[in-house]
Amino acid sequence: MTRTESIEKLRELIKGMRTCMMTTIDEEGSPHSRPMATQEAAKDGTLSFLTSKGSRTAREIAQEQIVNLSYADDGAARYVSITGRATLRSDRAKIHELWSPLFAAWWPAGKDDPDIALLEVSIDRAEYWDSPAGKVVQLLGIVKAALTGREQQRSEREHGEVDLH
Repeated sequence: MTRTESIEKLRELIKGMRTCMMTTIDEEGSPHSRPMATQEAAKDGTLSFLTSKGSRTAREIAQEQIVNLSYADDGAARYVSITGRATLRSDRAKIHELWSPLFAAWWPAGKDDPDIALLEVSIDRAEYWDSPAGKVVQLLGIVKAALTGREQQRSEREHGEVDLH
């Protein structure tokens, strides 16, 4: 799979999964996770989020840029784990482009609030699990495997890894 095809595959997998768990490394070297809303999955393999410049997220990224993003859609039996490098930018034009009135709950001063930062994650690698047949077929496959003592058929699930280095 080419880099472009890999990025497109990941974009399709996370399409509709607006929220992910972002894991950073804290000051003690321990993982710390929080929910984040993906604002954009660009064709170049960059995922965009908004955060506060003074947030714990921003402090941890300033210390260690490697992050993990975990997406899950239980209803579609689709899961994606992405590792990448995070950077914080003060790109006012991009912040304005991504702005939604819902963000006023976090930034009451609006899209021109100087505390808003653009957080971009450039994807290095990803792993995914997808059940193209749907949850009901997957569940039937699990039940069949449990009753027969045989492993679930691989054709009923798709697993892959993508390296964008």
